[in-house]
Amino acid sequence: VQLQASGGGLVQPGGSLRLSCAASGSFVSASIMGWYRQAPGKQRELVATCSEDNITNYANSMKGRFTISRDNAKNTVYLQMNSLKPEDTAVYYCNVLVRLSLGYGNYWGQGTQVTVSS
Repeated sequence: VQLQASGGGLVQPGGSLRLSCAASGSFVSASIMGWYRQAPGKQRELVATCSEDNITNYANSMKGRFTISRDNAKNTVYLQMNSLKPEDTAVYYCNVLVRLSLGYGNYWGQGTQVTVSS
């Protein structure tokens, strides 16, 4: 299973970015797709997850500013980030729990840098 993330970059405070992550390979379905982030010197933390039936979960600090969505036909998850703050600066990682023919597998994308700075 391969994950290809895109959409990171440099944005000013208050701006917006949209991240995308497409899963490809041999699996039955993408059960849970989500985003995590890791800032310099900090542990990786949850941003948001979205289940196959579109049940979403957000970290408290992202609620109301970030929106996760997915396109099951394309096995792609999106993260719309609005009202970005300097403290949102981090490497954002896509994570997917896929259902395999025998069991489940958990996979990480390569990470995409988001920098919020004036």
